[in-house]
Amino acid sequence: MRDKATLAGVGLAVLCSVAVFAQGAATPPYVAPAFDTYTPSIPGVVSGGTRVELITDQLTGTEGPVALPDGTLVFTEGGARRLTHIDKDGKLSTFLGNIQSGGLGFDPKGRLIANDNTPGKEGIYIVYPKGAEATLVDRKTQGFMGANDLTVDRKGGVYFTQPEQANVGYILPDGKAMRIVAGNVTRPNGITMSPDEKILYVNDSRGEYLLAYDIQADGSVTNRRNFARYHQINTSAATGDVGPGLRYPVTSCADGLAVDKEGRVFNAGCNGIQVYSPQGRHLGTIPTGRVIQNLAFAGPDKKTLYLVGRSAAWKIQTLTQGYQGRAK
Repeated sequence: MRDKATLAGVGLAVLCSVAVFAQGAATPPYVAPAFDTYTPSIPGVVSGGTRVELITDQLTGTEGPVALPDGTLVFTEGGARRLTHIDKDGKLSTFLGNIQSGGLGFDPKGRLIANDNTPGKEGIYIVYPKGAEATLVDRKTQGFMGANDLTVDRKGGVYFTQPEQANVGYILPDGKAMRIVAGNVTRPNGITMSPDEKILYVNDSRGEYLLAYDIQADGSVTNRRNFARYHQINTSAATGDVGPGLRYPVTSCADGLAVDKEGRVFNAGCNGIQVYSPQGRHLGTIPTGRVIQNLAFAGPDKKTLYLVGRSAAWKIQTLTQGYQGRAK
């Protein structure tokens, strides 16, 4: 763990470099290296003092982690336009190239589904295994305007968030049509389902609440409600990008979501990983050395929680198991 002098030095370096950048320097602001943190005790979730272990800080735009059938992990590395694999020993390699993705999921047939945000190629596709590639939706599909994150139900239907459209879409299990199932979400971001797939959870990165909906037999959703208030709201004047030349005020930093076998919800928020009970009660927050963008359970028994954010990836050994009925 860093001592106070080291942290003070890092803080001074950040302030000085930001000041120089504001005066027109050609180099971007200094970003402090990612580092390990330690968990509080969250009964049934993590033991107090468990290390949030940094795997690497040499990545380019990390997002969308998902467990492979063998328990290893794949995540998106948008800046490098690839999907990156972490094996059981922590070794990294390219899983799939030529894709700029943000969300990943497996369908019941074991096919990897990904959104691609490459300009001119925006869509949601089956990208693996080789020979199974197919387009599910793209810019030619009515109602599709790009996706951020996605989750796949046990029928093969795909829920996905469309931040620019402030809504949630659903690709029907036959893959031949889509419809908008939820609207008026200020900035929809991370998305997942409860283990029994009766509840759809949607993060609103401009809102105060994690949203929940009841899933119907045909894939539609009803009964929108505030499931949990984000434990920390960013009340500063910070802003985030929505597109070329566009900005919006950030209120929660809420990003990716994951669930464990008990139905607890894990939210990548401003101050780390916020853990909520199935009833929406805040159970505790796991602090991280950098803002986390997404997370997923993996490992042979799904008792390792992987975190990704900006250029880094971490892992935490947990007491609980991720839900094993689907990849994420």
